Amino acid sequence: MNSFERSNSKLAIIGAGAVGTSLAYAALIRKSAREIVLYDTNAAKVDAEVLDLAHGTQFTGSSRVHGGADIEVVRDSDVVVITAGAKQQPGQSRLDLAAVNVDILRELMPKLVKLAPHAIFILVTNPCDVLATAAVKFSGLPSSRVFSSGTVLDSSRLRWLLAERVGVATSSVHAMIVGEHGDSEFALWSQCRIGPVPLADFAPVDQPPISAGELEQIAADVKNAAYTVIAGKGATNYAIGLSGARIVEAILQDQKAILPVSSVLHDYNGVSGVALSVPTVLGAGGIERVIEVPMNAEEKLKFKASAEAVAKTLGTLGLS
Repeated sequence: MNSFERSNSKLAIIGAGAVGTSLAYAALIRKSAREIVLYDTNAAKVDAEVLDLAHGTQFTGSSRVHGGADIEVVRDSDVVVITAGAKQQPGQSRLDLAAVNVDILRELMPKLVKLAPHAIFILVTNPCDVLATAAVKFSGLPSSRVFSSGTVLDSSRLRWLLAERVGVATSSVHAMIVGEHGDSEFALWSQCRIGPVPLADFAPVDQPPISAGELEQIAADVKNAAYTVIAGKGATNYAIGLSGARIVEAILQDQKAILPVSSVLHDYNGVSGVALSVPTVLGAGGIERVIEVPMNAEEKLKFKASAEAVAKTLGTLGLS
């Protein structure tokens, strides 16, 4: 569905950098929300970005775009997407960003909750699993209303690579990356399907079956994709913008869509108290259900290792 479920839906985007503006653009052309506001402390930058977006609204339907450097623009938003934070540098891991972005979030979350007390809050800033866990603490809100984009984009990268390899549409590949959005993430190969066929049983036309080595390389390419893009152009923005808009639509349109967002887990495969990405039902209330997905023994070990990686960072930041 590409229409507004809520007649007066309001999306606020915090941060007018490459990711925030790409998300605003994606939400505008996809008609993700009726009203889109962009907030940033850099007044000249945010005013220029808003003006540039607004000039195109003739071609995008009835969405309204506005914003500025006054945080009041966020008031009464239905969904707030936080993209503000330090920029990831070439060669820098997502977890290296943690301390500075946690400090930003510590100051920002109470202000946002006060202005939009009924909103769903989505973290896109990295390291998103650490920040999602921190944001729940700083906001006092339940984890169903405060979570991160997690591995939604990673899963899209995985599906694209598999689709290219086997010669089908990306939409016909059913595969997910789970765990940390970062170096310990992994592909849930045991549940992967091409159409209705398990990946291990799928035979590509005029090509050999995918080998275990190829799968390992594909997973590595997904994990390193952001580093590759950042090295070439300085930031990832288009695909994460689209991913963010997709998550917003699942909420505002009450779609009950299953996406691998990252939320604080409670006794999920033995993991509690940290945010990791798992298949999750998203609707008007935010996270409506976290799906217990079957994992084989190897995947369970990887999932535990992912949880430990995030927990270690939380511990060093005094957030465990």
